[in-house]
Amino acid sequence: MNYLIDRGARPRTWGTLIFAHGAGAPMDSDFMDALAHHLAEQGVTVVRFEFPYMAQRREGGGKRPPDRQPKLLQCWRDVVAEIRGRSDLSRPLLIGGKSMGGRMASLVADELGVDGLCCFGFPFHAPGKPEKLRVEQFAEMTTPARIFQGTRDTFGKPHELEAVVFSQAVELCWLEDGDHDLKPRVKSGLTQEQHLIDVAVQVAAFARGLSC
Repeated sequence: MNYLIDRGARPRTWGTLIFAHGAGAPMDSDFMDALAHHLAEQGVTVVRFEFPYMAQRREGGGKRPPDRQPKLLQCWRDVVAEIRGRSDLSRPLLIGGKSMGGRMASLVADELGVDGLCCFGFPFHAPGKPEKLRVEQFAEMTTPARIFQGTRDTFGKPHELEAVVFSQAVELCWLEDGDHDLKPRVKSGLTQEQHLIDVAVQVAAFARGLSC
């Protein structure tokens, strides 16, 4: 498994986030690069990896669809087992990801006994199909979790999630006017970078709380 590891210049770190990509973009996409940078600047070490289908794309295998869910979940298990064995990465250990990567992490968080879960642009439903929610795992989740979601995200807007039952361990953090990449419109007066910095600050605070 190939990893990208982002470490900040701070003398103390607040933990490690294993950060998975979404369905269509690799671990070094602009979004992944930017958020990993801001997280590292806030003292959170970030470990990025690629699911098998994306790694095959990088090796010249052409554009491939995502692996089936069982393979994606097993990849998460293998990655967490490997990272747990490394002495150079600080605790607490958090997992999460962009869109699909975060959804897969949410399905194994309790099973793996990680310290926390962070999802960025969660795919609560396919665009245009809010009646088909993918949220069953959240009702009884025991892993402390933060879900960072733009209020314009076509994969899940505030009014579409009003009836969803979340356990007390799960907190939704809304980013004003953000889309699926947490990017607001120019007319909002906000920027994607502002949102990503805000998210990084919140994740660092979350990690600090878990280490207490």
